[in-house]
Amino acid sequence: MLEILNCPLPASLQDLGRPGYRHFGVPLSGALDTFALRLANALVRNAADAAALEMRLAGPRLRAHAPVRVALAHAAAVIERHEGQREPLPAWHSATLGPGDILKIGAVQGGAGYLAVAGGFDVPPILGSRSTYARAGLGNLLQEGMTLPVGAADLAGPELAVLPAPTFLDESPLRVIPGPQREAFTDEAYATLFSATYTVSRAADRMGLRLDGPALAHVKGADIVSDAVTPGAIQVPGDGLPIVLLADGQTVGGYAKIATVISADLPRLGRLLPGDVVRFEAISIDAAHAARAALETRLTQLIAGLRPAKIGEPDLDALYNCNLVDGVMHAE
Repeated sequence: MLEILNCPLPASLQDLGRPGYRHFGVPLSGALDTFALRLANALVRNAADAAALEMRLAGPRLRAHAPVRVALAHAAAVIERHEGQREPLPAWHSATLGPGDILKIGAVQGGAGYLAVAGGFDVPPILGSRSTYARAGLGNLLQEGMTLPVGAADLAGPELAVLPAPTFLDESPLRVIPGPQREAFTDEAYATLFSATYTVSRAADRMGLRLDGPALAHVKGADIVSDAVTPGAIQVPGDGLPIVLLADGQTVGGYAKIATVISADLPRLGRLLPGDVVRFEAISIDAAHAARAALETRLTQLIAGLRPAKIGEPDLDALYNCNLVDGVMHAE
């Protein structure tokens, strides 16, 4: 088990989601950044859909009760060995904790970071998934004092790393498919969506991102007969400011949708934080399929290229993320 010693910011268990229940009003949920989740799982030799810990802004402090192999995505940590040593654990590397070792996770570099453990977090599945959907009481947010069971795993074999570490900075526009209620918006509004710059507001959570920027005008009003919505749908309520739905987004909605972010760019949505700048670009359905295939190819290549971690060689990025001193002054 892993014991939660401290968890100052929201964290939850997530896998690839809970498909097949939307007709009952149950959202997909699952990881905001499925690309990072799958890569973190590969580092500890898990199946792609194993449950991992999703963290926002900063991670918790945990203690291992038995040997467990861990890997971090979009975050770095310090391992406090029970014998007293301290070791940095960079992102995109695995490491094995012994009984009594403490993992202190630092800042998350992006909207969502992940802690994967060999064997996955072995909580009971609900409706076929271990994903937390807190609004409906499916699973629980982490709290101090909780213990998380870990599934059985073979810890033989070397630690793995993504070398060089992947980069995820992408300032290109988010790609969207126009509609399904394009006719509900003026031509000026449609042009504005693709020419203006928007900013993620403070009203952002796992359900969706409200954007600040130029208002988008409707032809006859924002309300429609409620119909299905999916992660990536861009709803526009009466104030004209877009709302982009995320993993915990509702299953139906009564606001007109001007466009839908393509599936290949959903992980990018999950990395956004309040204050981040967003632009949009319209593409065809064929181009969306090609983008999804390209994303899968990149992930497959990264997983195929996993290599034994460079034991004993310092990772400067990880050291800097651990807030080490960058100079020493001697005064007599």
